[in-house]
Amino acid sequence: MAQNKNLAELSAAGVAVWLDDLSRDRIRTGNLQELVDEYSVVGVTTNPTIFAAAISGSDSYDDQVHALAIRQVSVEEALRTITAADVRDACDLLAPVAQRTGTDGRVSLEVAPGLAHDTDATAAEAAHLWWLVDRPNLFIKIPATEAGLPAITTSIRKGISVNVTLIFSPERYRKVMDAYLTGLEQRLADGEGLAGIESVASFFVSRVDTEIDKRLDKLGADPSLKGKAGIANAQLAFQAFEEVHASQRWQLLDARGARPQRPLWASTGVKNPEYSDTMYISELIAPGTVNTMPEKTMKAYADHGEAGTPVQKSYDDAAATMQAVADAGVDLDDVFRVLEEEGVQKFVDSWDELTESVRTELEDKK
Repeated sequence: MAQNKNLAELSAAGVAVWLDDLSRDRIRTGNLQELVDEYSVVGVTTNPTIFAAAISGSDSYDDQVHALAIRQVSVEEALRTITAADVRDACDLLAPVAQRTGTDGRVSLEVAPGLAHDTDATAAEAAHLWWLVDRPNLFIKIPATEAGLPAITTSIRKGISVNVTLIFSPERYRKVMDAYLTGLEQRLADGEGLAGIESVASFFVSRVDTEIDKRLDKLGADPSLKGKAGIANAQLAFQAFEEVHASQRWQLLDARGARPQRPLWASTGVKNPEYSDTMYISELIAPGTVNTMPEKTMKAYADHGEAGTPVQKSYDDAAATMQAVADAGVDLDDVFRVLEEEGVQKFVDSWDELTESVRTELEDKK
């Protein structure tokens, strides 16, 4: 099958195209394979919201839920068995991509969001999920909370590949990179190798615009600033990535076989219909990055997406944009704090919804 031209060109520019969605129906109907074949998809991300929608909206899980109900397993065990099965099957489907690229073909599974502020519990669940799915092209998603940072280090030290999620500021992103590098260094100190360890850092984009636009409106600020901060903030994150990976610390790890922790642009579906539906792809093109997209956004770019200014040429303008937003009265530190808190809570709410859905299904299938 022919690859879509726009997405093939995006891939050629060094941007890995990942799908921000997964369901059993996508796997069984061949839809996911179709996206791999025609839309250059080389990875999949999931979160509690995605699984809540998948399980509540399909009867594809009925047989498995019935079997789990007969066994009288707990709701928590059933939930993890169901989600791990989907992720494992997606890993198997993408295994040829992993073998071909060496870096992609990855599927992400998130630790329970209620553990976001518990370091030890997050690390323990990450290890359990890694064992449960048992696929080398798996990513365990760990939030970039202050408590999540040492759990990232612990997981990397154990050889678990990690997708760090809910990153909103370049400052926190630097801590995420430090946590990754520290894990690699500790692993080497343990006498272990670095082969097979991959990581991405999911930097959220559109949510930044949503929060800052709301504050700009409240302040009566220049409306031309709206819809600019999300991209500028991500561009500055990529500048931080380049600085860290030009350091001697990274060079020493690189010489020992370490893989870069690739920046991943997340939350790339446009929330404001007045904005271009492809802006969070077009303006974030840089080699060695990942863009995980809702299917709607992916197909919009496939239809009419065009590459914007390369990220590396945007740093001065990006810094000026963020300074202008701050000068308008927006407290950026508070923005990032609120976004992290809301991000964790949204996933907790989705997790609770997912748990309740599985509990109801187990009761119905007894």
